[in-house]
Amino acid sequence: MAWIYLIAAGLSEIVWAITIKESHGFTVPLPSIITIVFLIISFYLFSKTLTDMPVGTAYAIFTGIGAVGAVFAGIWLYHESLSFGKLFFLVLLIVGMVGLKLTDNEEGAE
Repeated sequence: MAWIYLIAAGLSEIVWAITIKESHGFTVPLPSIITIVFLIISFYLFSKTLTDMPVGTAYAIFTGIGAVGAVFAGIWLYHESLSFGKLFFLVLLIVGMVGLKLTDNEEGAE
């Protein structure tokens, strides 16, 4: 269940990252409200994750989902560039998240 909470928390982080941009410094009401609602949802779901996962691993994956998702949302919604370097480091970030989880499993088995 922790993984479901973690993935949902990361997806919620992507939503608030997009809507905080659209809020223009919290001057546009609807995106500002959506940002605040999804911030609360995101952190609530993340807190539920921490009951069953180590904080370091969970936080790295939570922020990683948000970061990777926000980059791709920026490319899709705002036509931000996607260079080879950006793609390389996104893949590196994903590999790092998987590595943290795999390492976490190894340590728990000892």
